[in-house]
Amino acid sequence: MKALVVGGGIAGPAAALALQQAGIEPVVLEAWPRSDGEAGSWFTLASNGLHALDLLGARHLVAPIGFPSERNVMVGATGRVLGTMSLGVPLDDGTVAVTMKRSRLAAALLDEAGRRGIDVRHDSRVVHVASRPDGVTVTLEDGSTLEGDLLVGADGVRSLVRRTIHPEAAPARYVGLTNFGGITEATSIAGALPAREWHFVFGSRAFFGAHPTPDGDVVWFVNVPGPAITPAERAARTPEQWRDHLEGLLAADAGPAADLVRSGRLELWADNTQDLPRVARWHRDRMVVIGDAAHAPSPSSGQGAALALEDAVVLATCLRDAGTVEEALTAYDTARRARVERIVAAGARSSSSKIPGRAGRAVRDAMMRLVFRFVVTERSSAWITGHRVRWEPGEQTAEESALPSGA
Repeated sequence: MKALVVGGGIAGPAAALALQQAGIEPVVLEAWPRSDGEAGSWFTLASNGLHALDLLGARHLVAPIGFPSERNVMVGATGRVLGTMSLGVPLDDGTVAVTMKRSRLAAALLDEAGRRGIDVRHDSRVVHVASRPDGVTVTLEDGSTLEGDLLVGADGVRSLVRRTIHPEAAPARYVGLTNFGGITEATSIAGALPAREWHFVFGSRAFFGAHPTPDGDVVWFVNVPGPAITPAERAARTPEQWRDHLEGLLAADAGPAADLVRSGRLELWADNTQDLPRVARWHRDRMVVIGDAAHAPSPSSGQGAALALEDAVVLATCLRDAGTVEEALTAYDTARRARVERIVAAGARSSSSKIPGRAGRAVRDAMMRLVFRFVVTERSSAWITGHRVRWEPGEQTAEESALPSGA
């Protein structure tokens, strides 16, 4: 069987690795030229995503490009601690999570696919897909066509494959926050921040996150509530002007946020944060969507990449074990839908908590202390990061048996 995989982010090459492992020949079609892996911002891959990489024999890729993360510490604009929480259920070796640049992981996965003999084609933008009784055909921007037995859409929230499968599906929605990301290099502030922790600030005008690196840098992001930023508004300011704008938003808050932004460098700016509401159809004929193309959670969930990696493993095992492609795609949908839609909903709630309400900062901080003490706890969140997809069918592990229902 030959599978055409559209998209070279994280989901696409991960799916290609999984499909090859299941005995299927994948071809990865990536619209953009080969990347140096330095574009964009940082993210944290939780243990459930790291476990999926383990199953693909690719977890070794993260060590050279990332660093360990273990906890989140949440504070208010006055500097008062609102709560602390582990980043998740650790793997057997004690690893909790790893922070890295998203683009570096995508590039590493594409390189690994190439090393394993997978056909990876850059500059191959897909402009049309069509289903045949016995397979699929894709048309590239240069007019050439390719045929396969299966089409896997790993092409993100604006997925062409999703629109082909389900033209009536709701588009991605703006969640009320624009995202900015950067790094402050060789700063003394890195030594003042606890190692292996994200320092989150529910600020008076924006939400801020910072994490020290082992090299003495600090990576950070700012979520700014407000209307979506238009392309014209984005282009009207230079990165330096956007940085000055962020510094002004953070100036009244306690802690190092404003100083880090002032002395740092923006790597991502004015990015409208989106998620994807429920998509009723993930597959049709021999076409299927995975990752953000099927169920993009808000970045506040911390699960976008991890869910994509889980998808890759589950899709490949369903194709390996089912009698037909159609049965496999139905089994994939059944196995994944309830979990990912629950996480998308949780991510939307998390995003809304970053937007100051009319009640005021003091009331919000008091409510957040209660939330982190009684509602959003390590136990209540264990079903997210404690989930372990499997390459071979097996009984539930003792770890998962102890998780709350819905895991």
